[in-house]
Amino acid sequence: MAISLGKQLLILTGTANRALAEEIASYLNLPLGDAVITRFRDGEIGVRIGQSVRGAEVFVVQPTCSPHNDNLMELLIMIDACKRASARSVAAVIPYYGYARQDRKTAPRDPITAKLVANLLVAAGADRILTMDLHAPQIQGFFDIPVDNLTAMTLLAQYFKEKRLEDVVVVSPDAGGVTRARELSQRLHAPLAIVDKRRPMANVSEVMHIIGEVQGKTAILVDDIIDTGGTLSEAAQALVNQGAKEVYACGTHPVFSPPCLERLSQAPIKEVVVTNTIPSRGELPAKVQVISVAPVFGEAIRRIFHDESVSVLFD
Repeated sequence: MAISLGKQLLILTGTANRALAEEIASYLNLPLGDAVITRFRDGEIGVRIGQSVRGAEVFVVQPTCSPHNDNLMELLIMIDACKRASARSVAAVIPYYGYARQDRKTAPRDPITAKLVANLLVAAGADRILTMDLHAPQIQGFFDIPVDNLTAMTLLAQYFKEKRLEDVVVVSPDAGGVTRARELSQRLHAPLAIVDKRRPMANVSEVMHIIGEVQGKTAILVDDIIDTGGTLSEAAQALVNQGAKEVYACGTHPVFSPPCLERLSQAPIKEVVVTNTIPSRGELPAKVQVISVAPVFGEAIRRIFHDESVSVLFD
């Protein structure tokens, strides 16, 4: 009797962003794997994998967005279930890595929760992490397993190239995002400007002044996470005050904590472009456009499965 030694690729998902997982599976011409997530009466999470995963290379798609703790526990339990069912390997595909902003101690007795989450994922049995635009790239060093930190900048750059905007300047809304903004500016062959601000407390920012020339230009603000919208709204107003012709904004992760959508609707921003690393909840304002990261994750998974280079996706 002949014995097949071919590898099997399996895509599973929790409840955090099933639509994205379905898009990724469709890109790979695969059906989404059979996994059912339940809640017991006391709130505990139950996972049932409805098909064999023995010997398979499993990719579990699950952003750890809000509700963060439930989505994280779903991911951990699914990884454990696959490992105990003899999967060859389990990769955690985390389009949005929750707790990434708690990546260092800023005061005595602060936790480093991003590291704790990394420890939990490894302890659960993850063999690889696949994520996108980590808020703090050094989080990759929290793991002793391979981490592929993909970027949405290629998709965002292509979106704005197709709009054929004139006199573009890419703007970082704060000093910490300069590297990200520089990457987009290089892809668009546009100059760079920086909004210099100070933040007196969490979720409260105060714009100080703008470094760079924005007079008469089309400004594109870029950030990784759009949370309460305060930073982008204030930066957009500052750009308009400095003579910018019009303002666009883009970001990878649409956290959209209240009152973000109200702020963006009222801000002098012509269009806000985000991705679907986090699912939309409810109707979005007309100025918010969503582009899919499924092709990037799908191609990365295909390349990992076939032992090909993933770095080409950054070009």
